[in-house]
Amino acid sequence: MDISVVIPLYNEAESLPELFSWIERVMDEHHFTYEVIFVDDGSTDDSWKIIERFKQQSACVHGIRFRRNYGKSPGLHCGFQRAKGDVVITMDADLQDSPDEIPELYRMIVEDGYDLVSGWKKKRYDPLSKTIPTKLFNATARKFSGIHNLHDFNCGLKAYKNIVVKNIEIYNDMHRYIPYLAKIAGFNKIGEKVVHHQARKYGKTKFGLDRFVNGYLDLIIRFRKASF
Repeated sequence: MDISVVIPLYNEAESLPELFSWIERVMDEHHFTYEVIFVDDGSTDDSWKIIERFKQQSACVHGIRFRRNYGKSPGLHCGFQRAKGDVVITMDADLQDSPDEIPELYRMIVEDGYDLVSGWKKKRYDPLSKTIPTKLFNATARKFSGIHNLHDFNCGLKAYKNIVVKNIEIYNDMHRYIPYLAKIAGFNKIGEKVVHHQARKYGKTKFGLDRFVNGYLDLIIRFRKASF
């Protein structure tokens, strides 16, 4: 199988039909063999019902459902365990990540030989309450990790060799620092691609200051442990 697309989500019922249709179109146009793994992180809307409908319509769709909201890191961890594609793509479910980026991300892994490629939303359409903290922890992450070529550690749109996702452990809010986790696991060829960012079309952002602080502290603790 060429690609596994892992999509963690929470209350994204409005976005899911458009997102899945978009992914299907891109995959079919490029003749990829693929699977889409939706990880429902305890949604209270109709997200799971929609995922079940997708599963009935397409054998390419798999669903994982949490009984309550655990956060993005456990969702990615479970999706990574399930993924079978040679290349694993992660993206958010809110339509701010474009599936049109998938073919080039795939090429960079397969042809250019990157272990991991992280998206960079160079031009963002987020409120200042999100962009300012994002700039702060990206600067901190570059300093602590030694990965100086990445501008957007927290971008949800990433591509990985399958072997990478099978050899990293994501917990708490460490999904924000996956490139660093990959590096300390021995995967050093880490690249970046400028990707298109779209304003949120439905619902509201799940970003909160508490999760930013937790992720920031996780990074510092992890870095200190790795230093000893």
